[in-house]
Amino acid sequence: MSLFTPIERPPDHPLVNFELIDGPIAILTLADSERRNALRIELALDLEAAVIEAAQQGARALILRSTPPVFCSGGDLDDLVQPRASLSDIARGADALIDLAIPTIAIIDGPVIGAGINLALACDVIICSPNASFDPRLLDLGVHPGGGQLRGLARRVGRQGAIALSLLGDRLSGEEAALCGLAWRCVPQGDAYDLALQYARRAASRPPEAMQRAKQTLDVTVDLNHEDAARMELEQQQWSIEQPWIAERVADLREQLAQRSKS
Repeated sequence: MSLFTPIERPPDHPLVNFELIDGPIAILTLADSERRNALRIELALDLEAAVIEAAQQGARALILRSTPPVFCSGGDLDDLVQPRASLSDIARGADALIDLAIPTIAIIDGPVIGAGINLALACDVIICSPNASFDPRLLDLGVHPGGGQLRGLARRVGRQGAIALSLLGDRLSGEEAALCGLAWRCVPQGDAYDLALQYARRAASRPPEAMQRAKQTLDVTVDLNHEDAARMELEQQQWSIEQPWIAERVADLREQLAQRSKS
């Protein structure tokens, strides 16, 4: 039996703005700037609900961003002293992002602190601006990192980087995060959304089942040896070339090449 009273949230997830644009592409915006988008249970549940809505509405890609100036300030300090929910429930928003079958992109245009880093790590690709900073900071309070943060950091920046950030208290600017591999790109302020939208539209234009299978294969094979990984990829590749969209897309490509040759 849970020690915490369940928190009921309205179905319209008020702390996370949801928009579905052409593609379709889901745009989720953390919208609790008054609390610096702190990772409280309310925000976690609203994020989970918004991710579920994106999946139910057939989104083919998802962009996660936040209202400025802070992407996420981490866990709420009052909740740390007097918890209102379990740690596993507070992780539900990030877990929903991780479980999503479609490509996900985080836009970081400000500080992301403590447990808030889990929201960024939950996305497949991170795009940031020079205004971004990444500061785990949890062990300053004696709090052990959770929600898969250590593993997520190690997979992006290696064991040494994870130790430097989590155990030694280092922090990264947006430019440094891109150089270290924590972020994919660091672009000028104001350009991150356009770049994320460019990526999302490209992803959404591709056959959704092929995209979902490719993401799943990547996640399953990343730690396998070459032989096993290649075998799994070959099985999925064989499946893909047997699909009806191949002939249509090859015809479209040939038409594009013919048009280019004429110009």
